[in-house]
Amino acid sequence: MTIGDLSTLTRKPDRGGDRALLDEVLDEATVGVLSTVTDDGFPWSVPMLVARDGNRLLVHGSSGAGALRHVAAGAPATFTAFLVDGLVVAATLFDHSVNYRSAVVRGRLERVDPADALRALDVFSDAVLPGRSAEVRDHTPKEVSATAILALPIIEGQWLTKARSGGPGVADGAVGWTGHVPVRTVYDEPVVATPGELPRSVRDLYRQNTNRSQP
Repeated sequence: MTIGDLSTLTRKPDRGGDRALLDEVLDEATVGVLSTVTDDGFPWSVPMLVARDGNRLLVHGSSGAGALRHVAAGAPATFTAFLVDGLVVAATLFDHSVNYRSAVVRGRLERVDPADALRALDVFSDAVLPGRSAEVRDHTPKEVSATAILALPIIEGQWLTKARSGGPGVADGAVGWTGHVPVRTVYDEPVVATPGELPRSVRDLYRQNTNRSQP
């Protein structure tokens, strides 16, 4: 793999994934790390929410946020996301591992066109809480002007995915139980801040991720 290429794994290439895995990780993770380099050469990484909008990633934050202003000015960046799917328990500590899915997208971010900003913000919100944008009022001009929303294009050769699944390998001379412990994310019962009917978006998310049956 060269500096200019981000499409080939040099270690454990069998764990590399395709575009379908990339979309899967980015859609499920909803959070990752935006990394860039400052003008004086220091690394700069910021954890933030992300939403995939077709062939681009959307990130957003305060229009005054330093990292977003830096990448919006043209600084190269990467966005990484990582999902833990299980703990791999081996017969030796050396062979313990995790099952995971990961993604890296590299490039230069662009400011979303003002004409597309409202739609992009709705796409972003619905990626985190599906259906919520239809339950609330429209964004106000003041809110839009206070928000920086940027897009990172997903370009062939500038992204990489990697995944591991299954149990541990067999270690020579080691004995004892081995296997793997699946890991998943669930949403707990909503905590009320203001009274009223539970929004459908919250209700659906809660029921879907906790496998609770509808009353």
